Amino acid sequence: MLKTVHRGRGHLIARHLGRDRKTIRAYLNGERVPGYRRQSPDAFVPFLDYCRQRLADDPHLWASTLFDEVTALGYAGAYSTVTRAMRRYQVRPHCEPCKTSTGRDVAVIAHPPGEEIQFD
Repeated sequence: MLKTVHRGRGHLIARHLGRDRKTIRAYLNGERVPGYRRQSPDAFVPFLDYCRQRLADDPHLWASTLFDEVTALGYAGAYSTVTRAMRRYQVRPHCEPCKTSTGRDVAVIAHPPGEEIQFD
């Protein structure tokens, strides 16, 4: 006599949709939500307080210098990831004198190619 194995509704749905049965099972059990990916932990977060303190001490500290410091402390990410995280977490404090230079008109002076311009 053959036994019938009940695979559950997830198996039939998975086969019908062409998806993995474990994924469908996780959706049905409420362990995952369709359309949302799991976020990997942000590697910058352990260095967030350090960066805030350094920039509180010197608001004009270059991002490249800060990157070198956190790399020496064990950060393994890229420079672009650090600068993106600094913007996302708003790490750099507000500086009113620097704010006035943003969006200011600049002078473009025409000069022949290969020649440098010197202002006295």
